[in-house]
Amino acid sequence: MFAGFGGQGLLFAGQVLAQAAMDENLEVVWIPSYGPEMRGGTAYCTVILSEEPVGSPVVDRADVAVVLNPPSHTKFSPTVAPNGILITNSTLVDARAERADISEIALPLSELAAAAGDPRLVSVVALGVVAARTGLVLPASVHRALVEIVGRKKPAILQADLAAFDAGLRAAGATPIGEIIRDEVRLVTDEEREPAPLGRDV
Repeated sequence: MFAGFGGQGLLFAGQVLAQAAMDENLEVVWIPSYGPEMRGGTAYCTVILSEEPVGSPVVDRADVAVVLNPPSHTKFSPTVAPNGILITNSTLVDARAERADISEIALPLSELAAAAGDPRLVSVVALGVVAARTGLVLPASVHRALVEIVGRKKPAILQADLAAFDAGLRAAGATPIGEIIRDEVRLVTDEEREPAPLGRDV
């Protein structure tokens, strides 16, 4: 579940996660929900992932919840299932769930988005944390989904989304995909530069 203010990209984050899960051949249901205002009001979306067909779209308990503002923390932190994960935007949310039966990861997601280049991409930073810390989908699958969705519709802003995603991965203790790609390119380049062994035709 992703929850916060309208305009924080929550529904987009859910779509990207859903696409990443489909790329991993999981069954997916994506359900958006809006508050009274499209922008500035409350909004959230639910993404159900399963290896089996999803029997019901109703979710009473979330295994993972991302909350980006105080009202969402108040409303949804009690709904996280025991042994679940709550990801909190500590830039805006001072409160903590104070539940011993869940893991709460509090990170300054809005600050990380701003540092990555665009504070509006806070939900994409959150996606990086989700990919790094929950095991729902592989970080590479989310990266690929961003390329598929953003690259197709708005290629001019793709690099900003990828930078925000990498910022979330880094904050959660994982290696950013951008660094992995650069290392792979560097490795290939170094191999191409290796001199041919003496005495062999090239």
